[in-house]
Parts: sequence; structure tokens; C-alpha cells
Amino acid sequence: MPKNSLSYPKVRKDSSGKYFIDLTLNNKRYRLYNGKIIKSSLRPNTYPYKIRYSKAKVLAEEVYMFLTDNDYSFSKKLTNVEKFDSIVNRKLSEPLSQSYLKTLRLMSESLRSELLSKGTLSVEFINSIPLRYNNNTSYNTSRRHLNVLVNYLHENGFDIAKSKLKTRKQEEVLHKPIKHVKTLLDDIYKFNRNLHLCCLMTYCCLLRPHQEIRLLKWSDFNDDLSYLSLSGSRVKSKRNRHVPVPIIVRKLLVRDDQNINIFSSKEQPYNKDYFKTLFRRFKSVNPQVDKGVTLYSFRHSGAIEIYNRTGSLSKLQTAMGHSSLNVSLTYLRGLEIAELKEEDMPMV
Repeated sequence: MPKNSLSYPKVRKDSSGKYFIDLTLNNKRYRLYNGKIIKSSLRPNTYPYKIRYSKAKVLAEEVYMFLTDNDYSFSKKLTNVEKFDSIVNRKLSEPLSQSYLKTLRLMSESLRSELLSKGTLSVEFINSIPLRYNNNTSYNTSRRHLNVLVNYLHENGFDIAKSKLKTRKQEEVLHKPIKHVKTLLDDIYKFNRNLHLCCLMTYCCLLRPHQEIRLLKWSDFNDDLSYLSLSGSRVKSKRNRHVPVPIIVRKLLVRDDQNINIFSSKEQPYNKDYFKTLFRRFKSVNPQVDKGVTLYSFRHSGAIEIYNRTGSLSKLQTAMGHSSLNVSLTYLRGLEIAELKEEDMPMV
């Protein structure tokens, strides 16, 4: 019997007198005493004996119709929307950041609404989502998130056209390096001690402020506070980091219980925008600070200091926690630091 084949279900009676449906589906034989497998409530052997046979015949017809309507399978064929929901829910169950999950969820809701309304997702509609944005950065961000969902749906068997929209060129956000780091840090110290410690560690330890620093607990430091260790799950590069803590930072640290956050003095850290908000407030009352200076400017300034002092790309990679030398090279180019000096060039 070929695959996707079905013998018409026959009504038979077993040795105890009970009726059952006998069928062969895709080379496998089935005996069905009730309609449970097709979500039918019909149970012929619960009826008075005289009508059990006729009820069994009805069940046989129900089973046959179900199988022919569902591609010769006892698994119910999903509607387009059901299939969409099933695939998207798998994607949204992945261990993603809350902000990224929120973005994908909003994007999926837009796609689902169109699917409910039109019954299909045209490439014109898919393209229209990023094309709503005139700003190149917003366009590229929308396009990137949309492609994540569309590609995942396509890879999992959902009939959807892929967008062929190209990335637009956009101006890079330059976290301007700081000319007078100590002066700026002194001003920040007068404004807020937590913000000062964050900026100091961003510069001296080259940690990222919003995640790596904000989430620090005393358990991340060794006994004399001279080193801190972060597991790969907490680091952008996904690699474990062991970072020296300079004496200028250690002087400001007063150890507490292991599970206590070093800024909030509680187990729970401050919210993800805590330092961003503090720095914005600091700049609002210190208009002399260059508009291009951000929290990440301290990290970039620290990177420039290390590279200028050592000239070593591998040391910079280690200090920054980059996953490869290529990442560090790209980083230097982004900071517009010359990798070659005049004396490195050929001479006649």
C-alpha cells in the first residue's frame, strides 16, 4: 500500500461483542472503539445494543472524512493562523532579552492582524512595515527585526515571502571620547556617587555600564577586590571575563553581603535605565559637557588610553572583552584611531 493511502474504515465486532472501526492508514492498522483520536464524542458501545452497529458506521464515516481532510493523518491540519501562532510562540519562548522580546511580539502582532484580515502575508505588506520609517536608523532596525520573524517562519514551513529590501546607510552614533576624563569624573562625583562609580569603572575596567556594571554583586569580586569575574551569560561576547580592578576603584568599594548589588545595596539591582537617566540629568545641569559625550564615551576613552599606551591589539581585545581581534580592529576604526603611524610606513 503506497504512502498517504487509506482503506475505508470497516465496522467489526470483537470476541466480547464490542464494535470497533478497522482501518489501515499509511501501512499501519488501527482499531478504534471510539472517536477520541479525532476529538469526536461518539462512543458506539455506550448506546443500546440494537443501534450500536449504526453508530459504529457513523463513526467510520467521521474517521474517514477527518483523515481525507487532514492529509491522511490523525494530527489535525492547522489553519494558517494556528500554524503562525505555533511557530511564533516557539520563537518567543527562546531566552531573549525582555526588550527584544517586546519588539518581536509587537512585530508578530502586526503580521498576525494582517493574516487574520487577508488570509495571507504578501511581500507588499511585509515591505510596508519598515518603509513606514523615513529615518534610516528606524528603518534598518524595523527591517532587521522583521527579517528575524519572517526567516524563522519560512524555515519552519510557513508559506511567507521574504522581503528583499536593502539596508540603508545611516550615520554611526559616535560616543565622543573625553578630553579631560579626571575633570569630568570630579564633576560627576559631586553630582551622584553611584554615577561616578559607574563612569569610573566604565573607564578603568572597560565594562559596559548598563548591564555588566549595573548588575554587579559583591560575589563577582575576589577577596581583596582586585579582580572581578563575569560569566559568559552576562557578557556581550558570551565569553567569561576576568577584569583587574585598579586601586582608584578599589578605594571606593566597601564590601557587603555576597548577593547584594554594589549600587542598590539590595539583592535587586536598579532598573536598566538607571545610569542613563542619571547621566542625562547630570548633563542637563552641566551644559558645558559636549553633547556627543555619553556613558560609553568613558569606555571608548579607556580603550584609546590602553591602545595608545601599549600599542597592543591583543591587550585591547582582552581589556574590552571582544570575541576576536577583528572586533577590536573594527572598534578602533569606529573610534577613528590610526592603526598605522608615520614610522610604520615604507621609506625610500
